Amino acid sequence: MEQRHLGRTGLRVSRIGLGTLTWGRDTDEHDAAELLKVFWEAGGTLVDTADVYGDGEAEYVLGQLIEGLVPRRDLVISTKAGSVADPDRRFDGSRGHLLSALDASLARLGTDYVDLWQVHAFDPHTPLEETLQALDLAVSTGRARYAGVSNFCGWQLAKAATWQLSAPGPRTRIASTQMEYSLLQRGVEREVLPAALDLGVGLLPSSPLGRGVLTGKYRGGTPAGSRGASEHLAPFVAPYLDDTASGIVDAVQTAADGLAVTPLQVALAWVRDRPGVAAPIVGARNAQQLTAALSVETLSLPDEICRALDDVSAPVHHYPDQDWSTL
Repeated sequence: MEQRHLGRTGLRVSRIGLGTLTWGRDTDEHDAAELLKVFWEAGGTLVDTADVYGDGEAEYVLGQLIEGLVPRRDLVISTKAGSVADPDRRFDGSRGHLLSALDASLARLGTDYVDLWQVHAFDPHTPLEETLQALDLAVSTGRARYAGVSNFCGWQLAKAATWQLSAPGPRTRIASTQMEYSLLQRGVEREVLPAALDLGVGLLPSSPLGRGVLTGKYRGGTPAGSRGASEHLAPFVAPYLDDTASGIVDAVQTAADGLAVTPLQVALAWVRDRPGVAAPIVGARNAQQLTAALSVETLSLPDEICRALDDVSAPVHHYPDQDWSTL
């Protein structure tokens, strides 16, 4: 699999990443082992997790598979910290919480370091400088090799990345931002992606298949066994089952028919090759799904197909994005 630099850093990652959101909950250790083996044998390196996935079980399962199944040196392990199970405070970006969470992640993963450590979300109750100090400390102590953020809006990302580039003292460049991005969710193109491109931050798209909807599996209803039929994941899928999404899914199917490939391949290739994207994170439920996603490696969409998909899925942006000089 082709490797790409993560933003303006020396870290190279496979251009498709493996997500572990359901590991330790819906995906047991046996299935996780099969997924990781298929991914590694295809040349995949980037494995994405977080301390809250499965209440820590996703990291634990991944840790059990390192070395026993796949050599640690062959993987780029990314984890996140900052989300908390507190109804009064969803995110905690304090230095104390983040560094304690990192130590707990390392223990579950059974490794001395993670390749990429990301702040899971912006915490409005903690000074951003304090949150960023945690990233600096993690890297300077060797517990993380690179650092990034996740779910930061445009101004938050720009502020964090600029602070790290300009504040005095040894600072760790923001290498990545992880955000939802697909043909069904192009909101990052308004401010996040321009900021990332300008500041040399690599984008790691989550839910690149529109929470599974872009595969076309929901065109005839909600299939049994899908995430849309799952009690705890159905609300996650529901927002993309409206008429607007249906038109985009139909366009993806038309493109797939014309290219003699699958809708999954079309949707994934589209987001993978967008400017600024380093590696979409794919959360397959089984090895068959993952193999289908990894088959996109040989596919590049023709320019006319990309333009057609761009047009049919274009988000509506007005002021201040519109070029008012032409009015």
